[in-house]
Formats: sequence, C-alpha cells, structure tokens
Amino acid sequence: MGPVKLNWTRIAMTLAYAPPDAAPDNLSHGNEPLFPSRDVSHDVRELLKRCLVSVIATRVPDVDRLLDGRLPLDQLPSQGRFAALQALGTWHQLLAIAREFDAVQMRREIERASSARAIPGSFADVVGRAADRGLTTERMNNALSRLRVCPTMTAHPTETKRVTVLEIHRRIYRRLTDLLGRAWAPREQEAYLQALMGEIELLWLTGELRLEKPTVAQEVSWGLYFFREVLFTALPALHDTLNHALGDHYSGVRPGPFLRFSSWIGGDRDGNPHVTADVTRDALTEYRNAAIKSYRPALADLCRDLSISRSTTNVPQGFLATVAAQLDLCGGSAEETRLHNTAEPFRQCATALLLRLDATLTPDSGVTPFASAREFEGLVALLDDALCAAGAERAAARRTGPLLRRIQTFGFCTVSLDIRQNATVINRTVAAVLSARDASPVPPINTPEWSRRLTDCLSDAPLDLTTFRDLPDEARETLDLFALVTQARARDRQSIGTVILSMTTSADDIFAVYLLARWTAPRAACDAPTGIEVVPLLETIDDLRAATDILDTLFSNRAVRRAVREAGDVQEIMLGYSDSNKDGGFLTSNWELSKAQTAVRRTGEKHRVRVSFFHGRGGSVSRGGAPAGRAIAAQPVGTVDGRLRVTEQGEIVSAKFANRGTALGNLEHLCAAVLRHTIEPDSDRQQAETPEFNEAFEALSGLAQVRYLDLVRAPSFVDYFHEASPVDELALLKIGSRPAKRFGTGARDLADLRAIPWVFAWSQNRHMLSGWYGIGSALSSFTRVRGDSGKDLLQRMFDRSRLFRLVIDEAEKVLFQSDMEIARAYARLVQDSDTRARVLSRIEAEHALTRSMILSVTGGTELAQRFPVFREQVQGISAQMGGVHHLQIDLLDRVRRVGGSDHADPADVDALLMSIHVISTGLGWTG
Repeated sequence: MGPVKLNWTRIAMTLAYAPPDAAPDNLSHGNEPLFPSRDVSHDVRELLKRCLVSVIATRVPDVDRLLDGRLPLDQLPSQGRFAALQALGTWHQLLAIAREFDAVQMRREIERASSARAIPGSFADVVGRAADRGLTTERMNNALSRLRVCPTMTAHPTETKRVTVLEIHRRIYRRLTDLLGRAWAPREQEAYLQALMGEIELLWLTGELRLEKPTVAQEVSWGLYFFREVLFTALPALHDTLNHALGDHYSGVRPGPFLRFSSWIGGDRDGNPHVTADVTRDALTEYRNAAIKSYRPALADLCRDLSISRSTTNVPQGFLATVAAQLDLCGGSAEETRLHNTAEPFRQCATALLLRLDATLTPDSGVTPFASAREFEGLVALLDDALCAAGAERAAARRTGPLLRRIQTFGFCTVSLDIRQNATVINRTVAAVLSARDASPVPPINTPEWSRRLTDCLSDAPLDLTTFRDLPDEARETLDLFALVTQARARDRQSIGTVILSMTTSADDIFAVYLLARWTAPRAACDAPTGIEVVPLLETIDDLRAATDILDTLFSNRAVRRAVREAGDVQEIMLGYSDSNKDGGFLTSNWELSKAQTAVRRTGEKHRVRVSFFHGRGGSVSRGGAPAGRAIAAQPVGTVDGRLRVTEQGEIVSAKFANRGTALGNLEHLCAAVLRHTIEPDSDRQQAETPEFNEAFEALSGLAQVRYLDLVRAPSFVDYFHEASPVDELALLKIGSRPAKRFGTGARDLADLRAIPWVFAWSQNRHMLSGWYGIGSALSSFTRVRGDSGKDLLQRMFDRSRLFRLVIDEAEKVLFQSDMEIARAYARLVQDSDTRARVLSRIEAEHALTRSMILSVTGGTELAQRFPVFREQVQGISAQMGGVHHLQIDLLDRVRRVGGSDHADPADVDALLMSIHVISTGLGWTG
C-alpha cells in the first residue's frame, strides 16, 4: 500500500491546534485525508509547522503569525527577539527537511508511475538515451571503465550546524518517513506523531548557535558523521541502480568501482595553523578506524547467516584450503569455530575474516591482522565467488557483493585525505632550508635566479632533517608534514590523496612542492620518484589565463615529468570558482574557467599527459554552485572524459548526504552526469559551442569585467561593503576552526577580502551582486553595438549554448533572490552619504538593467517564471525574511554605535548572530 495523507483532525486533536478551516461538518474520520485537494508536500509542511507551533507556543506568543510573516519582528519586545529569531531559524530547518523529504518521494512517485528512466538525469535516463542513439556495448563498457567520480568533503567555515543538530535533523526525517510511509492505525499514528514532536522539541531546546569554535578533531568527526550514518551502507545501492539501468540495454556490461571520496578535513592547513602534522596524523587514524569498524556489522551478519552446509552443495576445494589457511592465521581464537562449525565452511571463513579485521583495528598477539585493504578485499572476493559456485548466488548478491563494493570504495581509509597549503608557505619553507643548508645567498622568490635554484635542486638527495635545528617553526612544521605524507603513503597508498597548492601563480610554486617531497623522502630513496601528486589550484583570473604557460614549463621539466608518468600520465588541475568570481565577476569567471579548461587540455595533449579537472565549487551560485547535471553538461569538449572531482563544501555536505535517499539521488545525479558527458558525441557539444558563440562570449566577458571592476575598484567601495553588510560581524560566528582573520575583518581593498565572507556578506544584505553584477551592462552594450543581429545571436546562444544558458539561468535566480528595497535599508548604515549614494546608485542601476536584459534574452516577463518551484520557495519565506533583515539592520546599528561587540549588550550580539544564522538558513547557503 502506498503512502497516505494525514488525518488532520486526529493530528489537530493531538497538537491541540485546530486547522483554521476545520468546522464540525467537514471533519473526516479514520484514515481519510482532511485536505484531499492538497499535495503531500504541502501536507508535510503543514504537519511540521503545527508540530513546531505546538512545541513552542508557550515560549513564543503568536508563533503561528510569526511563521506566516504576519507578525513584524520589530513589534516584539527586545527580550522576545532572540526566541522569535530562533523560531524562524528552526522553521527554516524544518522546511529544508520537508523539501528533502518531498524530493525523495517525488523520485519514487515518478519511478512508480512510469519508470526510472522518467527521472531526468538518472542512470536509467542517461543509459536509455545512449541506447536509443545506438551507442555500442563496447563504447559503453569503455566509458564505464574510465568512470572515476570523486566528491571531496571540505571544512570551509560555512556550515553552522553541529553534529548534534544534524542527528536531530536525521531523526526528524526518519520520523516523517515512519509516519507517512504507510497506513497506520490511529493509535500507531499518534505514537509516531508524538515521537516527531519530541524530536522537534529537542531541536528547539538544543539551540543553534555554537558557543565555541570547533576544533579540527571535531570537524573530522563532523565529516565522518555522514559516512557512518549514510554513505558506508548506502554505497552498494548506487551500484545496484547503475547495474539495473544497464541490464535493460547492456546486460553484459558490469562496471567496476567508479566512486571514491576524498576530504580536506584534517589536511587543509591553508590559513589554519591549527592543522598541524600531528593533527593530520590523528585525522588519518580516525578515517582508518572508521572504515575498518564499518565492515564489522556486515561480517557479523555473514557469521550468523552463512549456515550453508557442505552436505547440501559442492564447495570448491580451493576455497576450503583458503578457509583452513585463514583459520590458522587466527590461532586459538578460531578454535570454537573449528569445533562447532565443521560442516559450514562459509561461516568459518566469515568468522576468520572477522577475527582478522578486529586484529587489524586492535592488534591481538594470537591473530594475524590484514596487511592491507587489498588483502581483505581479495578474501571477500574469494568468499563471494565460492558462494556463487556453490549455488548461493542470491546470498552473494545480497551479502558479500555489497560488502565487496564498499571495500573497493572505502578501503581501510574511508577517504583519501588531501593536503592543502598556500604557495607562499611552501616557498618560505624552501627558502629557509636553502638558507640553512647552503653558504651562498638565497635568491629572492619569484625571480629567474630563484627558478634556476629550484630546478637545480630537484635532483638533490633526501636530507637528514635532524641536522636543521634552527629552522623557523613554520618551516619545521611543513617539513614534518611532508615526512608524514611519505610515511602514510607507504602504509596505505589510498589514505593520502594529492597535495593541493593554493594560489599557484607559476611553475616555480609547483617545483617547490616537489623539492620538499624530495628532501623529506627516505634516505634510501635517492633515485625514486617523489611519490606525491601535486595539484595546482588556479584561483584568480590572471592565474587561469597563465595556466598553459605554467603547465608547459612544468611538463618540460624531466623530474616532474617522471613523477607525472608514475601517476599514470595524469595531471590533476584544480579550478577555483570563488576567487575568480571575486576577481572578475560572475560572467567573466565562468567564461575564463571554461577557456582555461580547453587550453589546459590541449597543453596536456601536446605533452601526452591526460589532464583531469578538480572543480572547487561552493554552495552559492557565486562560488560555482549550480545543478550538478547542468554544470557538468556545460563543461567544454573533452574536459571530463570519465573523470571528475568536485568539492562538497560546508552546508552543502549536510544538504546532500544527511539522509540515505537524498545521498543516493545526489550521487546518482553526479555520476550519471559524468557518464553522459563522457559518452555524448563531441559533435553534439561542438554544435552547442560554435566559434561564433565563443567570440560573442569573449566580448561579453570583457564588457562585464570592465563594468564589475569599475564598481569594486571605485573609491570607498570597500568602505561601503564593510558598513552596508555584516561582513565584520561574521567573524563572531563560531563556525570553523580557522582563525577569525580569515573572514577579512578590516580589509581595505578587494585583494584582502576572502571569497567566502565576500559572498556570505552580500547574501546577508540581499545585494547578492557577486552573482549578477556586470551582466546587464555586457548584454546591453553588446546589443547596442550589434543591433538586431546581436539580439538574435544572444537568443540563439541562450537556446543552444549550455554554458551561456547556465550563466543566464543562475544569474536570473540570484536576481530574484536579491531585494533592492532591503539593500537600500542596509545602505543606510553607511556613514558617509556621498559614498552611500555613489555606490548604491550604481548597484541599483545595474540591477534594473540586468533584470531588463535577462528578460529580453529569455523572452520572459517576470524573473524566475521558468523556475516555479524555486520561485515558490523564495516567495514563501519573503515576508518573514524581510522582518529578519530589518531587525539585523537595527542590531548592527546598535552594536556599532557603542564601539563593537565587546562593548554592546550581549543580548543584542546574540540576536545579531542569530539573525545571520536565520538568513543563511532561509537562503540555504552561506558563502
């Protein structure tokens, strides 16, 4: 039986909160829905709202009017503002859960009513389209063999929710599933409803603001939460979904492992001195222990379930010999199994594997631990094969097959931990070692002499680092880190990922990393490759434009080319969406990123190196956030080719991976999009990105950048930004282990501002200019110069160019979320009236022009008409959000008038921080 709608009469009685239209003559009984004309998603929202009202009605008077936006916050007494803000924040969290629940149910309804192929962007959709187009089995098999997708978790300080809150969210989601998943008896329904209300009550009483900054260890625990609760056990279902899609058209194709996870949490020390070598070592241990522990329940189930007797089936002799050998490795610990399960070799095998797994985690003198995840995987594969040979294919498919896929994905490390550091720190460390080692003076960094010294040293033998006693602390810590990387890779190659070099501006920066790896290698490894993979992170517009020169120089160096060859002739390049946006504006950033990928791919081909791209996307549109399928589809020809890494940052991790159904849907969408890009004919993509379109995009990019830079480089613009937004106050939030200075407090020019607070602050004051500014002027100038032919070209680009369509669509959404009336209210915080008038008037004029020009290109009459769900979501919270913004403006004024948070009323500071949290929760992202 399918899900049922709720009996609102019974719910109303339970909540003691009657629906406003519930008159005696329209009440229903039993399991009939009270509001049969309404959809389930509306019912879920109503249910959660009524539960919340019931829980907090005594604490927040008129809470129902508050949630509907009918009670202005400024009409509340000051002592009631914090609770009112908390109520709105809690409601926005519940709305996000409702949307997540609705999305999962919608996918199921579509598949139930039609088929999995009817779900856009699913494996079934992509595989079915390929079959319709006549893609051969050989080509599909080849594409799947190259498929490598790697989501990468990061600890960027944009997630405000603690693990405790995430756990409550997950329980609320599961209570909804329990309550709405089947037709319960009234008594059962009421019990589940009370359980749901209990979780909402806990959410309210737990509070939302962190009282202290998290440690790096806590951030590691936060990241592992999603693996322990969801990803470890959900992964096999993703493979099953792909196999099912292939079975309809390519039944002989069996894909291998195509998904791996990486993480920066515990390895990202760029701007974070708390991430030391010891902290990274502890993080590696935590990731290892989590993976090993995750296999234990599955092995325990095998020990319980695999009661297959030798007397009922033929068991391969080779397998019996393997079982005997495994029991011998367990010593006396396996004696009971030998004696009591003599006719059950599969159970004996599972028991031996479990004993050895436990010894791998906690050494036991009598049991031999696994030497590696590869050994463990091989033995589980033998068990799987033996079950199939014995006629237990279904047992293998349901038990050992899923375990095998998990081991292939997570190994003994959960994730590959990337190491990220800034090029400046790397260069200073190299200079410090050279100064301590050599008698000759060290040339200045970023000079031809520095470059020659680096390349000359790449053939150096490893150093005895104990002789360098007087190095600066920063250099000593960096050398300790590289020594740890070498040790960790020797133990488990998969445990360490790549070395990400942020703010790479030249090949010399990359040479410096290889040199540190060379110096810290084991003394016996004089002639061995460095053993690390260095990934330059190109972040600014200038760096993107210099990418080909950087790689030409890099690949022309023999030592580096040897290291790349050892990595399979693959070089990964990371692209930064955040800083390039801050550097050049939204349209220019997207175009330069696209051009850089094409140019870098060609440079790789020239050197016979396959380039793989790592996309550093954030949650907001300004930081690369966009629907995964469309973003991947918009990548240039040949730049995906089966391989993709992408960051999952901050609040996006919890939005995508907090629940099983959501996680599976997002992972399928991501992997299917990479597969689609890989198997799609290049001719289709070339027709969508013609030379004519590229020439027009280049012109638009130049026009947009000029307009954008004209604003952000204007006198007093940074003063306007600081005063008309809460950017300085963001540093008061305890949302990351990084020092508060990373939030750009006190920055006096654009270069000093960090990308995350840049976007965070513009969203708080609803200017949101990082997602649209400059586009209107570019489109207007283009059509003014080219006339009707220019208008026609833009409309053809909108219809056919995936990248241009993506830019226009996302800019339109951001425009719809922006609010110039609210922006003007924030602008009144700017003390200098000339600065206020000069900057605000330009923003308002560009906003109006961009709105007009986008509608001209799309043919629409109102913003976001083409995105009805998105439009409804934004409009649904606009009334209450307006009140939060105006309250925040008042609180900013009060806190600043007394000299800042140190001198302000603590109640005002707390309310200010809560207002920031409420706005970011309502928008669904921070930076």
